[in-house]
Amino acid sequence: MWRSGGRGDGPAGEITLYTSEPQENADALVAAFNEQYPNIEVTVFRSGTGELVTRIESEREASGVQADVLVAADAPTFESLKEEGLFLQYTPEGAEQIDEQFKDPDGYYVGTRLISTIIGYNTNQVDDPPQSWQELTDLEYRGRIGMPSPDYSGAAAYNTALWASRPELGWEWIEALVANEPTVVEGNGQVQQGLASGQFAVGILIDYMVRDLEEQGSPVSGVFPEEGVPAIFQPAAIFENTDNREAAERFVDFLISEEGQRLSVEQNYVPIRSDIESPEGAPQLDEIEILEGDLERLTAEQDAARERFNELLRN
Repeated sequence: MWRSGGRGDGPAGEITLYTSEPQENADALVAAFNEQYPNIEVTVFRSGTGELVTRIESEREASGVQADVLVAADAPTFESLKEEGLFLQYTPEGAEQIDEQFKDPDGYYVGTRLISTIIGYNTNQVDDPPQSWQELTDLEYRGRIGMPSPDYSGAAAYNTALWASRPELGWEWIEALVANEPTVVEGNGQVQQGLASGQFAVGILIDYMVRDLEEQGSPVSGVFPEEGVPAIFQPAAIFENTDNREAAERFVDFLISEEGQRLSVEQNYVPIRSDIESPEGAPQLDEIEILEGDLERLTAEQDAARERFNELLRN
């Protein structure tokens, strides 16, 4: 956990943030927020989305969820928690700058940035990178692919359910991918590390981590596959049992404010607001070909898809 606080005018008190953000990015977010709201002390608990949900469910069954705000990976997770009555309705300032597809129509959560899953590759090992998801089943990539586990990564859980629902991919493609013997690690960060080190020739991972490696001078580049990409919009929501609603609202406001979105760009994310430019080297929001999925179906099928994927790995 990490704490930050200060002095000044405006809302005060304490809030707790549960997030799947990398710790360094979460720390920078809290520091930037405290420049505007120095009297709000923020405690951060960071883990993968799967572990966050387990923690939330455990706390709910005990004395109540101990967090005020959740910022994590995928909409199906938020839909499930919303259905359990865990969120407050809140429309943050600036929400009108966000396309309707990236926010809950009932007002319980809102997107904060667009995170696409793409194909990364080590340029020392791959001269002619795959341009499609289908190509990852080619024999030349057998045993050379790294990917995150859907048990830990919310993005990976979402991807599995989405791929399974798409007629051009489906379980036939997922089964062929698993038959190509990928290495399934815990989260996207481990895929990123393996790609940079050369452990993996190819990686299935989130786009900003590829851009981070490119900026660092690693022999890594990325491809947005021609079929389109699974994309999550990292929603934010306020828990209904918050003890400091005003401070929690100001935190969510900040996430989609111009200042908050520019911080996202500095961290190599594609911003969720249409009036903010993407980071250098990244496509603009409206240029990304997103693999669409029915949210209600994905929410209902995500757990089963994760279990089926794990069964394929065991076999």
